[in-house]
Amino acid sequence: MEIITTHVNTDLDGLAAMVAAQKIYPGAELIFPGKLSRNVEEFLALHKDTLKNVRNIKDININKVKRLIMVDTKSPGRVSKLKELFNRPGVEVHIYDHHPRAEGDVCGKVEVVETVGAATTLLIEKIRNKGLEITPLEATIMALGIYEDTGCLVFTSTTPRDIRAAAFLLEQGANLAVVADFLGRPLTEEQKALLKELLVTAEHHLINGTKVLIAKGNVDEFVGGLALLTHKLSEIERTDAVFAVVEMEDRVHLVGRCALKEVNCRDIMLEFGGGGHPAAASATIKGQTVDEVAGKLLELIKGKIQPPLTVEDIMSSPVKMVFPETTIEEAGKIMLRYGHTGLPVIKDDKLVGVISRRDVEKSTHHGLGHAPVKGFMTVNVVTVTKEINIHAVQDLMIAKDIGRLPVVEGNMVIGIVSRTDVLRTLHEGFKGRYSTTYNDKKSSSGANIRPDMQRALPRRIMNILTKAGEVAQELDYQVYAVGGLVRDVLLKVENLDVDLVVEGNGIEMANHLAQVIGGRVRPHEKFGTAEIIFPDGFWVDVVTARVEYYEYPAALPQVEQSSLKHDLYRRDFTINAMAVALNPGRFGELVDYFNGRDDLQIGAIRVLHNISFIEDPTRILRAIRFEQRYDMIIEPQTLRLIEEAVREKVISRLSTERMWGELRHILEEADPEHMLDRMSELGVWDYLFPEITFWEIQYVISEIPQALMILRNWGWSEPAEKWLPYFLAILHLTTQEKAYNICERYNLGRRQTDKVLDTIAYGRVALRKLSTTEDVPLSDLTKIVQTLPREAYPLFLALLEDKNAIRRFRLVMESVHKNKPMVNGKDIREMGYQPGPMYRRALDAVWRARLDGLIETREDELAYVKSYLEQNNAPKIQPKQPRPAVPAAGPNQGNKGKKKKGTRPIV
Repeated sequence: MEIITTHVNTDLDGLAAMVAAQKIYPGAELIFPGKLSRNVEEFLALHKDTLKNVRNIKDININKVKRLIMVDTKSPGRVSKLKELFNRPGVEVHIYDHHPRAEGDVCGKVEVVETVGAATTLLIEKIRNKGLEITPLEATIMALGIYEDTGCLVFTSTTPRDIRAAAFLLEQGANLAVVADFLGRPLTEEQKALLKELLVTAEHHLINGTKVLIAKGNVDEFVGGLALLTHKLSEIERTDAVFAVVEMEDRVHLVGRCALKEVNCRDIMLEFGGGGHPAAASATIKGQTVDEVAGKLLELIKGKIQPPLTVEDIMSSPVKMVFPETTIEEAGKIMLRYGHTGLPVIKDDKLVGVISRRDVEKSTHHGLGHAPVKGFMTVNVVTVTKEINIHAVQDLMIAKDIGRLPVVEGNMVIGIVSRTDVLRTLHEGFKGRYSTTYNDKKSSSGANIRPDMQRALPRRIMNILTKAGEVAQELDYQVYAVGGLVRDVLLKVENLDVDLVVEGNGIEMANHLAQVIGGRVRPHEKFGTAEIIFPDGFWVDVVTARVEYYEYPAALPQVEQSSLKHDLYRRDFTINAMAVALNPGRFGELVDYFNGRDDLQIGAIRVLHNISFIEDPTRILRAIRFEQRYDMIIEPQTLRLIEEAVREKVISRLSTERMWGELRHILEEADPEHMLDRMSELGVWDYLFPEITFWEIQYVISEIPQALMILRNWGWSEPAEKWLPYFLAILHLTTQEKAYNICERYNLGRRQTDKVLDTIAYGRVALRKLSTTEDVPLSDLTKIVQTLPREAYPLFLALLEDKNAIRRFRLVMESVHKNKPMVNGKDIREMGYQPGPMYRRALDAVWRARLDGLIETREDELAYVKSYLEQNNAPKIQPKQPRPAVPAAGPNQGNKGKKKKGTRPIV
């Protein structure tokens, strides 16, 4: 177990350094050792759901910690009870700190202790060197740390490295509006006096839902840091925009800080001859009084502020609701099914509570899934109306530490607004845990790909698709070809799998279509699907447009009837979520709700929503398979979702049958070695083969394709089970016991398991015999190679390094095909020898002699067999003896030899 921690009374630099360290140690958990600073508490009140693997120190088993990563401290006195780990054997300590070393500090196996303004800077440099990606939200958190510990880059401890790190974070999308909202720094006495005056004179205005503060002041001498005081004002007053108008000496200084895009400080300051940025700007005015400048400022603001978003703009609606008697387990299934993080609880059409995902997970963890939600729901529910602006919602969530707010109209719940909804307005590109990952900017492409279909599809399939459209038209249905067929038509790759989706009754459609094109129908009433099966084994799948949901992660999907869009949304990737209309008049029209064609063109594998891998972890293996098969790239967000799912160990929840199904598909691909490499790179390998270290077999796996090609040139016919040569290569270094357990785990048959065990049992001997420099008879080599299954031949060719050994192996391969004995058991019988095991031994001896060049012709073989049988005293066939006459039965002879009833014969 790895944990990342920092000092007690954690400040923003400590928090940011922990988040940055987790990018370098992705499997580690974040542990706060004790009390948090006010800034951190407020930040986490809104953002806690965005941090990964955060746990309380009291909730971890300290005895399981094997690595401790300390950031922003190396003092044992500042990590609370975690200091117990420092003297514990087997615990590895890594330190990232910017404080000078002091007496009593801990020493670590890895130490990065350098004098910079913020500890976060040290970790950002590591992130850049490793080429790791960070999200805009992560960049914002890290910027908070740097800006706090460097006083917004003005403290004397600030180094060029801090500024470069901050610049890098801005390039990655760090939001300075959020940074400004959570920062603070100490003031001088003069600044404190001016701040007090500004607070006293501050005027609050509500303009188009935006809270604006204008503060005025007069001082005889110049006081530096007016920008900082303006920032302090915004912190204290919690407004959306703050303007400080202060007369110093002979001029008026005007500074603005705007936290919202609705207020553009730069545009306002341009009117006063100043400048700056939309969020921060200033101006200096001569010849006017403070009151004159303040009055003009207020009029400008009124004309420039745009109304902000309201709850109605961002809320989710309609909302799934539960009743007080609904069980915790069922509430959890509904949340997973519809992607909600909380549900209102309704009784008699009135809102009586809210149950959150965290409540469900905590209750389930304690075995209380059967209990009703009324015992765990929050009853003091805070609600909002749809007219409230999002800034008020944000303040409410922070003040009350609430993750979701029901939206009410009278006594009716009309929607719900969550932290994720608010965060999307703060962080550009932010994706909550339950959101789509595609760009839903169009309902369909409008393109017609009929010419592509005619070029790519055989006449038989085009005929089926045409007839399907005509039948659907007669039934007043809409029918579409979907999935892999559409994808491969666009890729100009052959695909003969026909999947039809019907907006209507799929089984009825299948019955009518079968009458037109022939074939029998096999319906599946539960799922609303059917198969049309032709006499030659070809089949067509016909399904009712449906939406699938998962009752729990990694479960088999459940089904509800729905629309084409919902049916496509249940699929794994955008490139597989396209359809082509088949009805007359629309035939060939491409339906592409999720921009799959765009992803095909840029070569991107993209999931449709970001709990896709949680719902169905087999999609991780499919993403790898499609990426390598089509030479595409898993796009960054999908890749992050895979990495998160792997860290969450979702693959371990899969049944072995489903896991093996996807693994076998990979091993049957034309080039599975690159897919296996990718599985190892993404951490998937360890869940499929925890007993086997990938890098130990990687070289052999990479050599199998070349070995297969050479064997084909030698006349070796490829086995029916194409996956088995790669499977043998994966297991060849393990023990028979471990290999047997793996075969059992994946439910391999007895014949397949025996081939695996024989490969391991006899493989090393075969390699040694083939690689020896001694003169070994060809018959001996052939005999030992024949103890191996033919599916193991690619493995052994890949393992052979010496040219002479490869030459010997080829001779063995040729001998198996070309040197079969010409004599057989019939010839031996005609020599007068009695059938039995000696036949096989004699024929084996002939074959060995032929391999060693001792005999060549059939006559040589017959002579050799005869000599062999004579030397081994083989039993000859005895001549038949005449049958003796049977005497007539006497009075008692009829029962002779019969057992008496109820007795046993004596042996």
